[in-house]
Amino acid sequence: MTDRHGYDDDLFDTEDNRDGADASDEERVFAALEPVRGRDFTQSWWGRTWLKALEDTALDLQQLKAGRRLARAGSVGAVSVRPGRVTAVVGDRSGAMYRADVLLQQLSEEDWDRFLGMAAERAGHIAALLDREMPPHLVEDAAAAGVELLPGIGDLEPRCGCDAWDHCAHTAALCYQLARLLDQDPFVLLLMRGRGERVLLDELQVRSVASASAGSADEEAEEEPSDADGVDATEAFAAGSILPPLPAAPPVPPEAGPVPSLDTETEPPAGTDVPALEFLGERAAVEALRMLTDALTPGHELRAPKEELITHQDVVRLAAGAPEAWIAARLAEGSGRDGEGLAAAVLAWEHGGTAGLSVLEDEWTPDAETAARARATVEAAWDAGERPPLRATRNRWTAAGTGTQIRLGRDGRWWPFRETHGRWLPAGPAAHDPAAALSAAAGDE
Repeated sequence: MTDRHGYDDDLFDTEDNRDGADASDEERVFAALEPVRGRDFTQSWWGRTWLKALEDTALDLQQLKAGRRLARAGSVGAVSVRPGRVTAVVGDRSGAMYRADVLLQQLSEEDWDRFLGMAAERAGHIAALLDREMPPHLVEDAAAAGVELLPGIGDLEPRCGCDAWDHCAHTAALCYQLARLLDQDPFVLLLMRGRGERVLLDELQVRSVASASAGSADEEAEEEPSDADGVDATEAFAAGSILPPLPAAPPVPPEAGPVPSLDTETEPPAGTDVPALEFLGERAAVEALRMLTDALTPGHELRAPKEELITHQDVVRLAAGAPEAWIAARLAEGSGRDGEGLAAAVLAWEHGGTAGLSVLEDEWTPDAETAARARATVEAAWDAGERPPLRATRNRWTAAGTGTQIRLGRDGRWWPFRETHGRWLPAGPAAHDPAAALSAAAGDE
């Protein structure tokens, strides 16, 4: 049944599919998501790339802002994802309901053949997809094979019952909502490109087995390798379906282990600061546990290694361990800070690590292009007449008379600050949206 706005009620009459697992591999229907406030729509890099394609294409920024508000308010209904199209019913502020569609070109059979051939040769790509991840090297390898998975400028084509010729608030809201779904499952994007999850995985399995069989035939024609030569990686991967699973990794300890006591019968060498050594040993154990936990987190191998801390940063890291007062005083003295200054640095560290510490201590002047982009971001973050009066000084924007401030980091994120006893202190983690950062600085939910 089609109403006056052009959307089909029967399209969403799929109650059994509201968990996102449709009986058909050609369509998945996701239930309406809860309203979202005070954070970015997407956390994954591929979700951000989807939104960048929208934001770089749309001609009317006001429509994007309106769509963002509708998505945040939960005005987007159930989302249907099919090859080449995503559809939802979106309500606007007037109460009217419109069918919104966003079209994305499907990959050709030749494109899929190249992509599947590339992915079948790299077990890591298949494992990442099964973990609901889309690592950058998968997208880069696909692009090297001539296949563009993620959309670019102009690739997201809008269709709406409101008869807008460009992206309107309804199609923009649908795009923002879909970014949240992409965060959870990159197979949503692959379905839009033309392949459902089950079909895609079946085709990859067939190609993997065929590749393994071809490899085995080639090996039979060669000299039989000795046990010392090991097993070819292709053969090992092909045997994975019949071998028993690897044993589970031992659990991560709930806390760092105790530090060996330095209180022995032997006197320490002259000048040895035993209490300081015991403190450093304790912090080293805590840091080792953190590194182990981080290394076992899915996707760890895809993240770039962190830069080594310089001395004044490492002092703050040590102070963040809530040491005894005399140790905190020595750390403050050694870092050239007073007690309050070290406490502020620790607060910045807890909210954002080295980036948070840099924003606390580094006052810098953006170049003309960065400053213009920052002003445009601030102006777009609020509706007309709703933006509080902000006074910009270099990279710091202060809300007059409120004791709140947002600071622009060199990475383009905004950091909330609150004035306390005459000192500006970090008030929360960074946000890409200056309005969200200022809300955090004011203590709002």
